[in-house]
Amino acid sequence: MDTEKIVTYSIQLNNSQTEKLYSILKNKDYTFTKHEHMIWKASRPGLIISAYKSGKIVIQGKEAQDFVLFTLELEILQKASLGYEKILLKQYEISFTPHIGIDESGKGDFFGPLIISAVFVDDESYSVLTKIGVKDSKEIKSDKKIVEISDKIKQVVKGKYSIVAIGNEAYNKLYSKIRNLNHMLAWGHARALENLLTKEIDCTFAISDKFGDERLIQDALLEKGKKIKLVQQTKAESDIAVAAASIIARAEFVKRMNRISEEIKIKLPKGANTLIKETALKIIKQYGEEKLKLISKTHFKTYAEIITANQKEQ
Repeated sequence: MDTEKIVTYSIQLNNSQTEKLYSILKNKDYTFTKHEHMIWKASRPGLIISAYKSGKIVIQGKEAQDFVLFTLELEILQKASLGYEKILLKQYEISFTPHIGIDESGKGDFFGPLIISAVFVDDESYSVLTKIGVKDSKEIKSDKKIVEISDKIKQVVKGKYSIVAIGNEAYNKLYSKIRNLNHMLAWGHARALENLLTKEIDCTFAISDKFGDERLIQDALLEKGKKIKLVQQTKAESDIAVAAASIIARAEFVKRMNRISEEIKIKLPKGANTLIKETALKIIKQYGEEKLKLISKTHFKTYAEIITANQKEQ
């Protein structure tokens, strides 16, 4: 299917990325000029690239899409992300359309729950979310910042979001029956979507990250979810609605992890790093194995290793 090319992109780059971009362009047939508020402006037939003092880069022209895909993403960002949302939407024969993004947090964390969030973004909230720099939660390293941005997103979308939280006790019971994380994720995504659609949102389109067989989510969709188009795509976090959902989900995960840490007076590490075993053994010594089971994901290989290590110490 032929699609209309995107002719305008913008992105925020750091200083080293901007300098690298400049070096690449200097070695090619670009004409450089200076303008107010800009560090430089590079142009050639079919393409204009403007580097602003704020770090914002604007790429315009009929060659913009190719430049983004084959130069900026490959050589500067080293990942496929910029312009993804607009290209994806064009692929499905729509321009920017109010739509829902769905994402999860906690699936790779040994401690804590699994959180799935769905967020509805319309034209008005799209503009504001873009200005406040909403991006994939994995790119935001500060827990405090995650929570702050999440609160802003909730205000901007005027409550048009949903959160499905699967605590560890429920998570472990579900997993023992289903024995497949992707099936659990599919159920959670479908539930979050359904909960949001009950808020009488005028929406016909949703995007979620792709995991496993696409039929998993499709088969899990509930009554309202079956009435809209659901697109599953890798690197869906590049879509601003999915990015907003990822931030809200991560913020909820952070809050719940903090509550558990305060309750047991032991700081729970995130992820599945080397601190996990040390912390888990400390929890067992103070509260017993049953407590560990209530705040961790027991199907992780790490859990069996921790229990074995504890039994050897006794």
